[in-house]
Amino acid sequence: MLQSRSMAATTRSIAISTSSLSSGSRAYLSNVIKPQHCSFAPNKLTVNKSLIARQDFRVSAVSMASPTSEKTSHSSFLDRRESAVLDFVKYHGLGNDFILVDNRNSSEPKITPEQAVKLCDRNFGIGGDGVIFVMPGVNGTDYTMRIFNSDGSEPEMCGNGVRCFARFIAELENLQGTHSFTVHTGAGLIIPEIQDDGQVKVDMGEPILTAADVPTNLSPNKELSVVKSDLLVDGDTWSVTCVSMGNPHCVTFGKKGVQNLVVDELNLADIGPRFEHHDVFPARTNTEFVEVFSRSRLKMRVWERGAGATLACGTGACAVVVAAVLEGRADRKCVVDLPGGPLEIEWREDDNHVYMTGPAQLVFYGSVPL
Repeated sequence: MLQSRSMAATTRSIAISTSSLSSGSRAYLSNVIKPQHCSFAPNKLTVNKSLIARQDFRVSAVSMASPTSEKTSHSSFLDRRESAVLDFVKYHGLGNDFILVDNRNSSEPKITPEQAVKLCDRNFGIGGDGVIFVMPGVNGTDYTMRIFNSDGSEPEMCGNGVRCFARFIAELENLQGTHSFTVHTGAGLIIPEIQDDGQVKVDMGEPILTAADVPTNLSPNKELSVVKSDLLVDGDTWSVTCVSMGNPHCVTFGKKGVQNLVVDELNLADIGPRFEHHDVFPARTNTEFVEVFSRSRLKMRVWERGAGATLACGTGACAVVVAAVLEGRADRKCVVDLPGGPLEIEWREDDNHVYMTGPAQLVFYGSVPL
């Protein structure tokens, strides 16, 4: 136990625990965890006393880099259940990070959206782009996935999140090798498949292109869809294509008349909210800014609805490839480079489904009193 002496005397404290895992968990983690993914490294622990004064909860975490202590329990963290304590596991998909909660015993989330906002705070909470709940399946599905964004809103689904969801299921159910299962989401049926190499391939279903169903109030210009349409944003005209992957996306390859967008030059914090809250998007929108390297390689930066600038967005990468094909800029199979790393995306012509393949990494286990 690493605990500041000055913290021991107060009822408001933060303690970092390095309790060991079961042999099964250690074997699992040895295959999927790399030291650079670890948080709470003991030699880098710092305590912010102002945090103690302002927050009334304690975080206990098991770091993936922590040495084993002979004094700590050898029971798996996932087997521990304490009253009024939320157990969680932190995962990330290319830097898009989530707090995963085992909610299989209830069809209602264990925490409220307001609590999710506090837990996602990167300074005064656990930190994350959202909280994901593993819930009982409905309508014949194996599981249900629900998400609260870091602002408390609830999106239909999340592509990077569903990969993390799949890896969490594998840990909960002690699954080895290749496995797939059906997941009910607000965007419909999603089928993730864990590959032998640890990557997760997800059948994201068919893209939705009808303007009213995206939804967008922009006038359709191609078979009820919005493709390369003009969108006025604070005096600048952008060329946009609108796609839904169960959640709304506005994809742009640049301003009208500009040939090559350089996404690293964008002030995303300034322009992103102007798209998200534009009045042509009644449900708000995720926005992808895309740079084309070739017909099989694209680069994107994303402003996510309810989460802001993130390092990766799986549904956004899918929407980008669909938009690039519709605009004649790319082939149906592409690598999409995101700030957190690459995703492989394929929009198959035979079944009209979009398939996403990418990693999901476990970061640490933890618990927090509610």
